[in-house]
Amino acid sequence: MAQTVICMKGITKRFPGVLANDHIDLEIQPGKVHALLGENGAGKTTLMNVLSGRYRPDQGDILIGEQKVQFNSPRDALQFGIGMVHQHFMLVSNQTVAENITLGFQSSHFLLRRAKIEQEVERLAKSFGLLIDPRAYIDELSLGQQQRVEILKLLYRNAHILILDEPTAVLSPSEIEELSKTLKNIARGGKSVVFITHKLEEVMEIADEITILRKGKVIANLTPEEVENRRELAQLMVGREVVLKIEKEPITPGEVVLELRDCSGFDNRGHQAFQHITFAVRRGEIFSIVGVAGNGQAELVEAVMGLRPLSEGHILVLGTSLDRKDSVSKREIGYIPEDRLGLGSVPNLNLVDNLILTSYASFYQKGIFQRETAQEKAEHLLSQYHVVTPSVETKARHLSGGNLQKLILARELSKKPRLLIAEQPTHGLDIGATEEVWTELLRQRETAGILLVSGDLREVLSLSDRIAVIFRGRLMDILSIEEEDWIGEIGPMMAGVRQERKE
Repeated sequence: MAQTVICMKGITKRFPGVLANDHIDLEIQPGKVHALLGENGAGKTTLMNVLSGRYRPDQGDILIGEQKVQFNSPRDALQFGIGMVHQHFMLVSNQTVAENITLGFQSSHFLLRRAKIEQEVERLAKSFGLLIDPRAYIDELSLGQQQRVEILKLLYRNAHILILDEPTAVLSPSEIEELSKTLKNIARGGKSVVFITHKLEEVMEIADEITILRKGKVIANLTPEEVENRRELAQLMVGREVVLKIEKEPITPGEVVLELRDCSGFDNRGHQAFQHITFAVRRGEIFSIVGVAGNGQAELVEAVMGLRPLSEGHILVLGTSLDRKDSVSKREIGYIPEDRLGLGSVPNLNLVDNLILTSYASFYQKGIFQRETAQEKAEHLLSQYHVVTPSVETKARHLSGGNLQKLILARELSKKPRLLIAEQPTHGLDIGATEEVWTELLRQRETAGILLVSGDLREVLSLSDRIAVIFRGRLMDILSIEEEDWIGEIGPMMAGVRQERKE
């Protein structure tokens, strides 16, 4: 397909009770990096799912040059050179890079042409600055490297429009810098890049063109040169001024609410996920574990929650040994898991049931479930946390990712727990919702100890009292936020580079 302009005209997409896209016009130019911004539920991912063939629009047209096209599947879109890299990668972990890139494309001839295909992949990777070993297995790669494989899959299939949904969410600062260079290289080669992000600094750094959506409509089309500052972009996104600067009141730490003593454990494949982890979290503090996704922090949190056994070590939760944790009231522990659909919610239950998942017993009186009371509670929480939904009877799976995250936050924070464990609590949230979550986490700090697990360095530096940097399952160091002379080393430590402290 010749490199040409892609036009979406009057695109409308509805779901039960939700108008996701409302007569949207969008033009994508070859050789440009196009950023798509908007609040949670603004319709960004839905619009790109229409362009990439995952959804069919209810109204509107897609034109490639002068040709009107219609896609029934992502395979149809890819035949016209349009491909999408989703937030959750679609790779086969026990196959090589080259095998994944050619999967479904060259599979019948792969074994006969293995060496030639590996050379082709290596040459393609180098041409776009995506250095990676085509013979490496996926489960040996970092998430940043896996993302390169997903991009190479599209380039190998000669995609001319590459769509990336929240592409930097799982990357370290150095990997984000590398991705920025890659996207610019791809655009310089005449291809189009569309990326969805909530990180305004990335938009100003990478984008040639910016489209802002709000409530399913296009609010503005801009270039970075036309934007005075990031605050202006944020205001256009959410319709109000957002500073994203939190005042943190000093609090004297209280009793220990979580303690880990020399803890080690394995992942699902039997590999060492984390080892010799020791730290304590006190009431009144936010203790953060920062690291690139896939460095053992997810398995560590599962161990703390009793979802994964330790191979050695000891965990105390609210002063009670983990093997006797049933004696601790579930209302005293809040848990915001990274996996929203698998652990954080029940997709086929409605919002009332999801909001009272961890507190059903409190809505029974004399053995009768008080449905009306539960519904009133749900409506109050949805309003308080600005969850956008047609009604409390909507099923959780129909919420956007950001609104589902806000629902889980509402449920767990409303319990006023003594220990709060939050994994990536603002992942996928727009800047306005992020500000609200940060404020609420600092408020919870008054009565709880908080274990925050995040890959967002800005979030960690804004909220934390102490920071532990994790790399390949080991704590590189534990720092106090007051040690400003050491803060600049956190980014390199996330990538495994550590310098000795100067006495």
